[in-house]
Amino acid sequence: MKWSEICIHTTNEAIEPISNILHETGSSGVVIEDPLDLTAERDDFFGEIYELNADEYPEEGVYIKAYLPVNSFLGETVNEIKQAINNLLLYDINLGRNQITLSEIHEEEWATAWKKYYKPVKISKKITIIPTWEDYEAVSSDEVIIELDPGMAFGTGTHPTTVLSIQGIERYIEENDNVIDVGCGSGVLSIASGLLGAKEVYAFDLDDIAVKSTKLNAKLNKADKKIITKQNNLLDRVNMNADMIVSNILAEIIVRFVEDAWNNLKPNGIFITSGIIQAKKQMVIDKLNQQGFRILEINEMEDWVSIIARKNQ
Repeated sequence: MKWSEICIHTTNEAIEPISNILHETGSSGVVIEDPLDLTAERDDFFGEIYELNADEYPEEGVYIKAYLPVNSFLGETVNEIKQAINNLLLYDINLGRNQITLSEIHEEEWATAWKKYYKPVKISKKITIIPTWEDYEAVSSDEVIIELDPGMAFGTGTHPTTVLSIQGIERYIEENDNVIDVGCGSGVLSIASGLLGAKEVYAFDLDDIAVKSTKLNAKLNKADKKIITKQNNLLDRVNMNADMIVSNILAEIIVRFVEDAWNNLKPNGIFITSGIIQAKKQMVIDKLNQQGFRILEINEMEDWVSIIARKNQ
């Protein structure tokens, strides 16, 4: 079978929304080629993390690549992708060059080529994320290992927004906490919460692909008994009493459900937000303060921001 590789030359800001667009139009996974990966320093306890070729990376911006089957609907699919990406301008998302190219690739190349980019990565004091096909042994007794197969998920779990989220969860979660994950995607934040001691995790996402991915990944990590996954629009019609709410999603979406987050948290509950670009940081801070939250931490990684807030009594 023949596949077409679609490559979008865009910005870091547009990675998450464009990745979602590609998944919604039939791609089972994406590859992000970010030149910052060539120079990023990471803790490494197992040898080389990545095998990267600088020639494959843009001088500025990022490449987002996905793979679509070559069939009679390919032209329509590509046009839908282009239109959906251009519509992001309505949300003031910087698309950069926004250049889209297509190239043909054989199935056997597509099926294995992207795997070289995905190696075990230690992303916090306790958590290491590994691909399902890699053999890996824990290096300490308290290390928590999360297995992911990005072929059925929304990424490898090593994007800065995910790393910031998990680091925040690790610092603030308490044994037997009840957690809500808003916009669960691959389910990695729900899984991390469960493995770090949460009693129960409710994972919500509007996308049915995300719901299926979360269920599969939760089962893969033997956390499915703790994680209740449902299709839902943010926190609409949700009435709970959670200790923690986590959300790795666009800033424009976060501000839409800050009041619902407040109403679903216990007094002193923790709200961890991520997926926020620098230009939208103050907007989220202002909304949290307006609602009555107390800002505990503002953490940054590359161009991304995570804000951790507490519900005042």
